[in-house]
Amino acid sequence: MTNWLIAYQGEPGAYSEIAALRFGEPLPCESFDDVFAAVTDGKADYAAIPIENSLGGSIHQNYDLLLRRPVVILAETFVKVEHCLLGLVGASVETATKAMSHPQALAQCHNFFATHPNIKAEAAYDTAGSAKIVAENGDKSALAIASKRAGELYGLDILRENLADEEWNFTRFFCIARENKPDTAHLKVQPDTARPKTSIVFALPNEQGSLFRALATFALRGIDLTKIESRPSRKKAFEYLFYADFIGHREDENVHNALENLREFATMVRVLGSYGVVNA
Repeated sequence: MTNWLIAYQGEPGAYSEIAALRFGEPLPCESFDDVFAAVTDGKADYAAIPIENSLGGSIHQNYDLLLRRPVVILAETFVKVEHCLLGLVGASVETATKAMSHPQALAQCHNFFATHPNIKAEAAYDTAGSAKIVAENGDKSALAIASKRAGELYGLDILRENLADEEWNFTRFFCIARENKPDTAHLKVQPDTARPKTSIVFALPNEQGSLFRALATFALRGIDLTKIESRPSRKKAFEYLFYADFIGHREDENVHNALENLREFATMVRVLGSYGVVNA
């Protein structure tokens, strides 16, 4: 059986690695740019990239990279984020002076820091990376906020579980591949009763009513738009790109017709992928 290499950003134990494990054998990378490069250069078969968090919102860098790199979305999966407070054997909340993690994870644990003023938040490059730093430095006054898996991998004690402000903390991941490698047979995509989802990016002329007209191409065909957001264009100041998700496959007749209608007046339309869900 082939071991498909799945690039992800972070250290072993990161939430991105948990997502990558659902698709194949994880290949850690230092940055999101490195993850996309691993796919486009053929060093990895696929990649698992976080695209949005239910508390923190969209990961804008990855939206930008989806447009700039020749990749396609093959599947999506959702990972429950369960932050744990980790420390060396003998460490405690009472004697700790700092807790390290990725900035987004620190923001998701605001209430903990508000009620523990003796512990200062310190940004690290990765959740699992913060656990690795704590394990390597041997400082009992330094804690990490990361997954339970990270604690197990780096031999740290779990001092607290469910550290996030809210329980409904999920991160949505895309599985991406090079545009010329669309095979999804081995990804175990679920036959989702909600039907496949499609993601697109488009740009519009700066004219009155252009966004209304774009949305109407979907609404008039009964297409359920599940998300839309704008991102600044890199080509001109104060012009924007629109990223949208909707229910339906690009080959469905109503979706095909909507996209053709959109192309009649949009200055750019790109389909990022039509895909299903891969569960844990």
